Amino acid sequence: MSALLLPVLGYIGALLFYGRFYLQWFVSERQRKSVIPIGFWYMSGIGSIFLLLYGALWLSSPVGALSHCFNSLIYARNLVHIWRERGLLTPRRSLLFQGAVLLTIGAGTLLVAWTWLNEYESTRDIPVVDQARNWIWIAVGVAGQGLFALRFLIQWAVTELKRKSIVPASFWYLSLVASLLLMSSHLQRLEWLYATGIASTIVVYLRNIYWIHKAPERSSAE
Repeated sequence: MSALLLPVLGYIGALLFYGRFYLQWFVSERQRKSVIPIGFWYMSGIGSIFLLLYGALWLSSPVGALSHCFNSLIYARNLVHIWRERGLLTPRRSLLFQGAVLLTIGAGTLLVAWTWLNEYESTRDIPVVDQARNWIWIAVGVAGQGLFALRFLIQWAVTELKRKSIVPASFWYLSLVASLLLMSSHLQRLEWLYATGIASTIVVYLRNIYWIHKAPERSSAE
């Protein structure tokens, strides 16, 4: 069953996770400014969980698993601020939701650790040159994921300071650089779903940068 279920989860996760930027692009074009609709955060959270399972259990991809484990906390915090701003957040709902997110991240951390241990075990007996090449490309992917995480940490910090979900211009610049690094790492490991998904978002990053420069006073997250 897992031979069918995990790839299906992967493709659904990719449609949600990478497709979120096309939703964001569509909304931005309609409003003629760079904005983030609430659906972006829902798609981010669900897509990340599916891609984490796909990366860890199907591909055994260290970078793929790592990429989709920890950002759920930031997606959740954005939703909390949006719900609070709209008067939809009760203390009970906040506690239950954020507790569920922390449990999900805890389980994801175990999956990431297992994936990295499996990578070490499966490559420790290959020639040293091949080991070095493999881990260098993994390091490239980790660097890209580090930049991806940094963009959300910056976005999170701005959001917490403003008490409102906001995406600064630096988010999109970091996204571009991180995409190139991550895409290179996934291509080297022939992880096509991740690589093509990341590639498909680059045009959206460029378009958001255009709108930010064209209408800086109107660009924000919603």
